[in-house]
Formats: sequence, C-alpha cells, structure tokens
Amino acid sequence: MKRVFILSLSAALASACSTSDGDASDDAATSAADTAAPATGDDGPVFDGTGPGGTVGGDAGQTGDTDDGADSSGGAGTGSTFLVMPDGGSAINECNQWTQDCPKGEKCMPWASDGGSWNATRCSEIADNPGQVGDVCSVEGSGASGIDDCDISSMCYYVDPETNNGTCVSMCFGAPEAPLCDPGFACSISNDGVLTLCRAECDPLIQDCDNSVCLPAAGADAFVCIVDASGEAGAAGDPCEFLNSCDGGNLCLDASAFTDCSASGCCSQFCDLTEKDPDSACTLPAHECVAYFEEGEAPPQLAHVGFCGTPA
Repeated sequence: MKRVFILSLSAALASACSTSDGDASDDAATSAADTAAPATGDDGPVFDGTGPGGTVGGDAGQTGDTDDGADSSGGAGTGSTFLVMPDGGSAINECNQWTQDCPKGEKCMPWASDGGSWNATRCSEIADNPGQVGDVCSVEGSGASGIDDCDISSMCYYVDPETNNGTCVSMCFGAPEAPLCDPGFACSISNDGVLTLCRAECDPLIQDCDNSVCLPAAGADAFVCIVDASGEAGAAGDPCEFLNSCDGGNLCLDASAFTDCSASGCCSQFCDLTEKDPDSACTLPAHECVAYFEEGEAPPQLAHVGFCGTPA
C-alpha cells in the first residue's frame, strides 16, 4: 500500500506523449516525452483523497498532436495522493480485451473515441503478419487510434508521434480481478479499465527505463516504464496534471503536498530512504522524504523508495 497525495483528474488530455512519445500515456498512453502541456479534457479535475492502499496511475495519451489521453487509476494513501487519470466518461466499450470477443480476424483495442484520452474499446482488424510483443510496430493516425499492426492481445505503445512507430506491448491476461503478466512486467489497469498493459518493472530512483520514465503502476504495487509526457516542463515545483507530466525522477503530487503550488498538482522528487540524509534530495519548501509504501507493505525490492512531500 502506498501513502501518496493522489489527485484524480477526470478526462484530461495531456499533450504528453503527443510530441515526444506518443504513447504516453500508459498508460493512458505513452510514457515518453511530450509537451507536458496541461491536458484539455471533457470534465474538470476531481480530487480523490482516499486513504492508503490504492495505486496510482495516470499517464497521458499518445495522440501525435497536442492532446493525449491519460490513464486513470484509483489510488489511496493516508493523507496523500498521486495523480490519476480520467474515468472514460460516457464512451461505449464495443468489446472486451480480456476475452477478445471481436469477430474472427479482429482484435479488441483501447482507443480515444473523442480524439484525446483512451476512453473506450473497439474491434480493429488484425494486420497481415502482425508484430509480436517486443517488435517494432506502427499505428494509424495516432497512438490512441486503436489501429496498429501488433497481434491480438497486444497494442503498439511507446509511440513516437513523429514517426508513428512504437513497440508491441502485451495486454494483461487472466482476469480483471486477477491480472497476470510475464515475469519482469506488471499489469497496469487504467482509464477506467480501458487500458490494460503489461509494462516493464523498474526502479524509480535509478530510472532504468529506455526512452520512458519509471512511475507507479495503476492497480499494482510496482513501478513500471511509462511514456514521458513532460515536454519542456516537469522539474520539481512545476505544475502538472498527469502522473507522467514530470521529468524522470519526479512524480506529480496534489497541490496539498506543497506550500506554494498554484495548480491542481505540482512535480516533486523521488528520494531514497536508505540514504544517510534522505531529506537532502528534497529541494522544495517543507518537503521531506516520506516512505512511498506503508510500513511493512513495500515489496522487498522497493522498500527504499520514498517521495518528497508533506508527512501525513
């Protein structure tokens, strides 16, 4: 369980990923860099404020223009909360990614029915000689179009909006209540269940992702590689609206974790609890290094992870 300042935004579209990664937004779509311009969305911000135990999600979509979808996940933390993404609004789900119930020759894919955030599912034709997980892939239109050349139960993610090329990533398998991924990957379920991806696990203090950033997985006690949607902004103290709107090594926290954040959320740093002086990593006023997970709840390999914020 995490203790975090989670800000829940409804249907926001991040420019994230649109200029640099295209997939930002996990989880919502790409996790790569884009112009972290605050997203424009269907609904306004909604603040979560629930307690510990939830997970944080929120990456911005991959549209290839200035707005991208973001992922949404619940989140909980005593006193604090991270940023999570849109709930999909009233969009219609045409199919089920878990059962792949589309007609033969088609696959169930997440897409942005409004041109912004992944908010629905649709049946798309499976390409001839489709790409397998890990292969280079391409999308039609944008990373959130729901049309790509990856095989069934996978989608083109980490999309570069300039080339529309990305990497085939597996969708989670199993069932929503018991999601599964191959070893080394964690299932991140976001955007009101529309986006279900097996993303590579990582260490947020090392930032050991290729061309993406290491951030909390929506729905799992893990950190995964997500498209960087920060663009030119994203430093500690900068305003943000999506989990992946901050530079690598930072994450988006609710404004209540700051003394001078004038936006709905601002970027703050990760910190290492095992350092002799963990608070030294925190450069913003009144911040100190706080354990990301509740005591006794951290996976062994992540027990050292903290974030700079206001103690609960």
